[in-house]
Amino acid sequence: MKTTEISANEVKSVEQAIQPKTPVTMLNLVRYNATALYQDGSSEVECSGREAYLQRYAPAFNQVAVAEGVTGIKVLFLGQVMGLLVGPSNDQWDEMVMVEYPDFQAFRKVTESPQYETEATPHRRAALADWRLIAVNKIDLPASS
Repeated sequence: MKTTEISANEVKSVEQAIQPKTPVTMLNLVRYNATALYQDGSSEVECSGREAYLQRYAPAFNQVAVAEGVTGIKVLFLGQVMGLLVGPSNDQWDEMVMVEYPDFQAFRKVTESPQYETEATPHRRAALADWRLIAVNKIDLPASS
């Protein structure tokens, strides 16, 4: 199932499982549109979905974070998916991005702001053919002997 929208119901459900005031990492699995699909009448210059995501959506997201006073967001990893070893054959991804937030509320503050909806969301929608967004908490492994 192709999905590119953040569900308010899922956000509320996930928030119940996350301990407040603890860092959270968002795992993004992204599949890009070959060409960014902006709405009719958009003044955006044609580009690839990847360009729309990395060169338009990401900077717009960062500007919203600054405007909302959210600091401490870190891109931990951006990588090209080389192949799927386990999973449904139709589960195809171009890249994986891991972004750490100081807490889940910081993520919500950015993604639920009106500025995010007007300035960042159009680029995300144009860029992505499919998307998975998974909230994870770090687990510290026991020290090896």
